[in-house]
Amino acid sequence: MWTSVCLPSTSIWCTPCCSRVRWSTRFLSRTVQRAVDGQADTGPSPRAHSYTKYNTWSVIESWIDSIASSNANLVSKQSIGNTYEGRTMTMLKLGKKSSSSKPAIFLDCGIHAREWISPAFCQWFVNEALTTYGSDAQMTSLLDQMDVFVLPVFNIDGYEYTHTSNRMWRKTRSRKSGSSCLGADPNRNFDAGWCTLGASSNPCSDTYCGATPESEIEVKNVANFIRNNKSIIKAYLTIHSYSQLLLFPYSYTYNLAATHNELMSIAEGASSALRSLYGTRYTSGPGATTIYPAAGGSDDWAYDLGVKYSFTFELRDTGRYGFLLPESQIKPTCEETMLAVKYIAAYVQKNLY
Repeated sequence: MWTSVCLPSTSIWCTPCCSRVRWSTRFLSRTVQRAVDGQADTGPSPRAHSYTKYNTWSVIESWIDSIASSNANLVSKQSIGNTYEGRTMTMLKLGKKSSSSKPAIFLDCGIHAREWISPAFCQWFVNEALTTYGSDAQMTSLLDQMDVFVLPVFNIDGYEYTHTSNRMWRKTRSRKSGSSCLGADPNRNFDAGWCTLGASSNPCSDTYCGATPESEIEVKNVANFIRNNKSIIKAYLTIHSYSQLLLFPYSYTYNLAATHNELMSIAEGASSALRSLYGTRYTSGPGATTIYPAAGGSDDWAYDLGVKYSFTFELRDTGRYGFLLPESQIKPTCEETMLAVKYIAAYVQKNLY
C-alpha cells in the first residue's frame, strides 16, 4: 500500500508545493511520528501560552483575550467573522489610540494549517511591538503614526486539525457537495487569476482553488475587511513557510508588477536586514518565477486591489525540517523576521500614498 505526502526524512524532502512521493504506509507512519516528535525539542509544551512553543488554538485564543485586555492603551480586538466550523476570527489592532483613522499595515499568519512557525511569528510580533513600544524608537514611531492589524491565525479550523488529527493538513475544513474530500487551499481562493496557473479544480488536491473565488468563508472574511478598509491599508504582509523567500506580485502571471523595481528594492533591503542577525539567506522576487506560479493568492489580490506594498514571507528552513521546524528555531526565526518586517514597515511609513 502506498500514499503521497510531504514530510522530511534522512534522504529526501518533497518540495514546498508538495510533489508526490511514494512511501510504504508502515515506513511513512514511523517517519511522520519521529518528525512530529522532533519538533518539541525544547521539552513538552506547557498548557500556558509560550512564545517559544507551538501553541494550540485554544491557548492562542486565550492569549488574544489576555494581550488585548492587559494592553488596552495600544491594543483592541475585533471579530471579522467566523470560520466554517464556527470559530471566531479575532483580529488585533495595534497602535496608539487616535481620534481619526491612521494608515495601517495588515499582517496575517497561518493561512496554511501545517505551517506552524507562521502563527508563532504573529504572536511574537505582537509581543515584541508591545514590549518595545516606548523604548525602541522605530516601533514607537510606527505605532504612534500607524496601526497594524494582526490576524494571528487565518485558517483556524485547519490549524486545529493539525494539532488533533493530521499534522500535515494544509487546507480549510469546509465540505463540498458531491465530494468526500474536505477543504480548499485558502491561498488559491482569492480572486486573482483564480484557478488558472498553479491551482487545481480537483477538491481532493492540496491546491484546490475552491468552488468559486472567496468560496471559503475565511477568505471572504479577510477580503471583506481589507476591502472595507482599503483607504487606510497601505501594506499587506502574509507569513508562510518554508523556503526562506521574500516574495511579491505576481504569482498568477509571469508579467511583472507595475512597481516591480520598488518592490524588489524593498524585498532585498528587508532580506539584508534579516540576514544581519544570524546570516540566514533569503531570496527575493516575484512569486511566479521565484518559487512557482500560483493563482488565487492573497498578496496578488491585495496588490491588484490597490495595496501597493504586498509581500509574502516564506520562513525557515530550506527543507531539512520543512513544515516541522523544531521549537528551538522559533526564537531565532522570529527575531530575524522581525528585522525584515520592521524594515518594510519603516519604508511604508516614510512612503505613504
